[in-house]
Amino acid sequence: MKRPRIYVCHTYYHVYVTFLKELRLRSQQQEEASGKTVPGEAARPAGKMGKADLVLSKMSNDFEDLKSRVEATGLFGHVYEFDEKREDFFPKLAKWRKGGGGFLGNLYCRIRFTRLYAQLEAPYVPVDFRDYEDIYVYCDSDPIGYYLNQNRIYYHAVEDGLNCLKNFDAARYDNRGHFKLKAFLSMYLNLIFVQNGYGKYCLDMEVNDISAIAYPCPRYIEQPRKALTDRLTAEDKEILLKAFIRDKEGLERQIEESSRVGDKILVLTDPLCTLEVREKIFRDIIHRYESEGTIFIKPHPRDALDYRKLFPEYPQFDATVPMEMLGFFPGLRFRKVVGVFTEVKGLPFAEETVRLGADFMDAYEDPLIHRQNEQI
Repeated sequence: MKRPRIYVCHTYYHVYVTFLKELRLRSQQQEEASGKTVPGEAARPAGKMGKADLVLSKMSNDFEDLKSRVEATGLFGHVYEFDEKREDFFPKLAKWRKGGGGFLGNLYCRIRFTRLYAQLEAPYVPVDFRDYEDIYVYCDSDPIGYYLNQNRIYYHAVEDGLNCLKNFDAARYDNRGHFKLKAFLSMYLNLIFVQNGYGKYCLDMEVNDISAIAYPCPRYIEQPRKALTDRLTAEDKEILLKAFIRDKEGLERQIEESSRVGDKILVLTDPLCTLEVREKIFRDIIHRYESEGTIFIKPHPRDALDYRKLFPEYPQFDATVPMEMLGFFPGLRFRKVVGVFTEVKGLPFAEETVRLGADFMDAYEDPLIHRQNEQI
């Protein structure tokens, strides 16, 4: 008998969204078991019952002891670690990545690359995905997408970050020139692989807001993240805190101390540019806003800059805590939350939000690097 569901996560945010999805499903199952109906929601099919499994890919993040903390919540059946390998780990792929002469030569090399990459990745895959009714994959642009499509395993894709396709439509950017042909070769013939809803074995792709995407794919389905957070109970929030907060007492003490401060400005970092340029970016941001209140820093989980060493005078939140979870503490409010590319609209703990965006970044790097959608 097949297991119900499995999620492949590459970041802390992916795991956070997975918790939201599973907590909602658990709540629906409990309501249906008690005979209650959920307005606007259909009954869960039998295959959806039971605990899901979770896969943590170590390719992009150091999850430290997250596996044990997730297991301790009891929400998931099994938690696996996946030593997913980037293409440069396999020397055999280099000549096929280089491409050939002209369009046909490049296409031939890409077909060979796609097939070989899936074969080389196979020994590192920690589970047999054929054992599951439903597979959910964040970042199917990563090797797992190649593996699933070449092995003809159907899956559901999930948007990598909040409204990330609005800001960077990676499928169209990576396949500029003959995009429709490449999408056809991927979606219908499985000769090559195009991510974000264009793989042949991708059933659909969950996105936060279809209206925000300039070139929607017919497989996109809208699943607003806010709908998942709005129905969280106090018990659900405790489960999330147990999983993601390494030092809950320390965080609560930090929040209590922050309540004694007047206006607070939260700066959200991003893994931008080189480390040297990144330091300058956030020094400039702090200088711009420090006259408006006390600066707090929330590093991005994948940001390797050592903010505690470089900015010791500013209070900082743990990088591994999903930024959205700061809203779980009623006493924590910021007069302003500032980010560069992070989506900050509608944060419940912010009186005002500022997303600096591409115009701001133009002063620090070649605009072509961060204006990808304008090049499609």
